[in-house]
Amino acid sequence: MSDKGEYNRDLNYLPDRITADGRDGWPVEPGRYRLVVARACPWANRAVIVRRLLGLEPVLSMGIAGPVHDERSWSFDLDPDGRDPVLGIERLQEAFFKRDPEYPRGITVPAFVDIPSGQVVTNDFAQMTLDLSTEWTALHRDGAPELYPAKLRDEIDEIAQKVFTDVNNAVYQCGFARSQEAYEHAYTKLFTRLDWLSDRLADRRYLVGDTITEADIRLFTTLVRFDAVYHGHFKCNRQKLAELPVLWAYTRDLFQTPGFGDTIDFAQIKEHYYVVHKNVNPTGIVPLGPDVTGWLTPHHREQLGGRPFGDGTPPGPPPAGERVPELVQA
Repeated sequence: MSDKGEYNRDLNYLPDRITADGRDGWPVEPGRYRLVVARACPWANRAVIVRRLLGLEPVLSMGIAGPVHDERSWSFDLDPDGRDPVLGIERLQEAFFKRDPEYPRGITVPAFVDIPSGQVVTNDFAQMTLDLSTEWTALHRDGAPELYPAKLRDEIDEIAQKVFTDVNNAVYQCGFARSQEAYEHAYTKLFTRLDWLSDRLADRRYLVGDTITEADIRLFTTLVRFDAVYHGHFKCNRQKLAELPVLWAYTRDLFQTPGFGDTIDFAQIKEHYYVVHKNVNPTGIVPLGPDVTGWLTPHHREQLGGRPFGDGTPPGPPPAGERVPELVQA
């Protein structure tokens, strides 16, 4: 937190990477690593989506922490006996301490954990998804889309940085601001960028090129949470997403695309934000709304053209143990 009451995210993560050549000591190997996530977390949601789209489920298992955590870290309270069935641990913290018994920073998801040693490899969420696209190619499913194509990387990186600064992180800067000035600065930054994104997406289906890329995934995971938590809980309330026609249609388009909406659990999202953030919501009361059936209504974005998966194909259904509650059209 700055002297002006601005929320500053700690972006110092474990920098190791899992790569095809294993240059950091962590080579890509089927079955060796476990991706630990929480359905509630937008940063983890990116990795869940990328793993689904690339078809990495058979070679990269996934542990799912519950939506509520305490100061010690995310816990596996959704699993029998409160332990991850592969890692055998109750809290993600244990894997961080296996790596460094004096680990001084926050215990965050997503995280790659080396199953044989039980150690966290990395929790660098931004690099993790890029590496799934570029370093794990030998294990991608047939028909996996190119989410980070070489010819578009500069543009994807540029858009992704704008989205991170002014949208992904700005909603937290609104919610965790400790001064009126800091809040208003973040609020203005957020909605200025949302207006810019609305203009960009008014006549194009996706952010970069004519297919889904990493840039769309990074924007989606914030927008899909907007009305459920950021609008009210974080005071991002100039408009709801449902009142921004272009972005509402764009996000519904992605939500209805295999690999996106089938990773979203609105109940867990709301429980996390409204219960964990006691400084924002001291009562811990979780709102019943909003009505989420609107996510299934027609979006008409297909009229703009574009090919969601490029020359690839949609992913198959999620594994049975990873399915989220289905929305039912009202």
